[in-house]
Amino acid sequence: MTRGPAIAAVCVAAGIACRSGVPQPAALDTKNDTCSSCRMTVSDQRLAAQIVAPGEEPRFFDDLGCLRKYLDEHEQPDAVVYVADHRTGEWMPATSAVYSRLARASTPMASGLIAHATVGSRSQDTGAAGTVPVGADIVLGSRMLAGRPQP
Repeated sequence: MTRGPAIAAVCVAAGIACRSGVPQPAALDTKNDTCSSCRMTVSDQRLAAQIVAPGEEPRFFDDLGCLRKYLDEHEQPDAVVYVADHRTGEWMPATSAVYSRLARASTPMASGLIAHATVGSRSQDTGAAGTVPVGADIVLGSRMLAGRPQP
């Protein structure tokens, strides 16, 4: 009789693990995760990005310029790209973010690119003073913006 609940628990766990849907952002370990482009430690989540795909480990980036370079060189049609809001550090879908370039390129690989969830978040971000708005295509490229799964 004790095998019944165990089998049921395994079935529930398998169902949860196999459920379909858009992959969610992974937690960033700022002491151990490295950039999938330049291999530097991703030490500041407010400047970070990630690509998540079903059945794969997340790919983290320390600079939005590194993300752009990676997207230019690799296709992952089932992947979702997330960027962190520069003010809050919260993950958001890259395709819905508002992008800017800092007057001083004070990002890990000097791209100067930062993201915010909204124009309001950018306005509240004292670290974004003097930024110049840029289009998502500058960060993500036009190929990535077409036909990607959305969370």
